[in-house]
Amino acid sequence: MQGILKRSGKFITEVVVLVVFFLLVQYLITAGLLNQYFQINLTSLCINIILAVSLNLINGFTGQLSLGHAGFMAVGAYASVIMTQMFNMPFIAGLLGACAAAGLAGFIIGVPTLRLKGDYLAIATLAFGEIIRVVLQNIDYVGGPAGILGISKLTTWAWLLGSVVLTIVVIQNLVNSSYGRAIISVREDEIAAELMGIDTTKYKVIAFVIGALFAGLAGALYAHYFYIIKPET
Repeated sequence: MQGILKRSGKFITEVVVLVVFFLLVQYLITAGLLNQYFQINLTSLCINIILAVSLNLINGFTGQLSLGHAGFMAVGAYASVIMTQMFNMPFIAGLLGACAAAGLAGFIIGVPTLRLKGDYLAIATLAFGEIIRVVLQNIDYVGGPAGILGISKLTTWAWLLGSVVLTIVVIQNLVNSSYGRAIISVREDEIAAELMGIDTTKYKVIAFVIGALFAGLAGALYAHYFYIIKPET
C-alpha cells in the first residue's frame, strides 16, 4: 500500500510540475516576455528531445546503429505539409499523417535492413536518408530542390510540450514492458536471445518503426514552425 501511495504521490507531483511549467512558459510567450530568439531555441530543444529519445530507442536500447533518422523526419515533415497545406486538413490530421508515413517508411526499410548487422546496417540506413533527399529533390509537386515555402505556423508551445511528454511516456512504458525487455535482450546478446526463442528481427522492427514514427512527428512540428522545408534541411 505504501508503495502504491508513493508512486501515486510521485505521479501527482510530476503532473503538477509539468502543468505549472507549461502555464509559466505560456504566460511568458503570451505576454511577450519571451523574445523570438528564446522561442526558437525552445522549439528546437523540444524537437531535438523528440529526435534524441526516439533515436535512443533504436541505437541505445535496441543496440542497432541507424543513421537514417533524418530521412524519417523528412518523410514526416513533407507528409504533414502536404496534408495541411495542399489538402487543407487540420493540424492534428497532419501530425497523425506524419507519424503514419514515417512509421510506414520505417517498416518498409526496417524489414529487409534489420537482418543486417553492424556497419552494414549503418550503411543501409544512411543510404535510405540519401535516397529520400534525392527523391524529394526530383518531385516538382513538393517543390523539388526549392522545397515548400510559406508553411502555416501551426506548431505552438502546447503541441511541442505535449509531443515531448507523449514521446517520453510511450517509449519509457515500452522499455519497461515485456516488449522492452525483449528489445534490450537483442542489444545485450542477440544470439542468446534467439536461442531463448525471441524473434529478434520482429523486436528490432518494432523499435525501428516506433523510433521512425516519432521522428516523423518531430519533422511535422519543425515544418509548421519554421515556415519552410527543403530536401537539404
